[in-house]
Amino acid sequence: AMAPRGARILDAGCGPGRLGGYLAAAGHHVVGVDVDPALIEAAAQDHPGPRWLVGDLAELDLPARGITDPFDVIVSAGNVMTFLAPRTRVQVLGRLRAHLGADGRAVIGFGAGRDYPFDEFFDDAAEAGFAPDLLLSTWDLRPFTDDADFLVALLRPA
Repeated sequence: AMAPRGARILDAGCGPGRLGGYLAAAGHHVVGVDVDPALIEAAAQDHPGPRWLVGDLAELDLPARGITDPFDVIVSAGNVMTFLAPRTRVQVLGRLRAHLGADGRAVIGFGAGRDYPFDEFFDDAAEAGFAPDLLLSTWDLRPFTDDADFLVALLRPA
């Protein structure tokens, strides 16, 4: 709903490509990146169309791989942020920010109780150049509360 038709979308931490494949089938131009070659292979087999790349989000440099246009939307679902080494979280957020267009938004979702407190995430996102646009506690758009056990953060460039 937040992406314009034919949007350029980066699926950061795409895993086997379910979300990126869905977005591509809806008419978007999708690039998916994951550190696990087996998951990228599964994504390419199950969801032809998007460009699937093996890569470390902490070192994300898509222009070096021929993808020079910024993204309209960056999505990182499936608790990706909680699987990162804590020392790389700000770096990953900064690399995502560097790939986002001036009017773009990043959508990042992850659960509580995974050794990444939401307040720490908000601080890291600010350090990486993001500001919150909308905070939700579920993918079905329920408002974020202090006792939420999940976060869906829609972030814009600060």
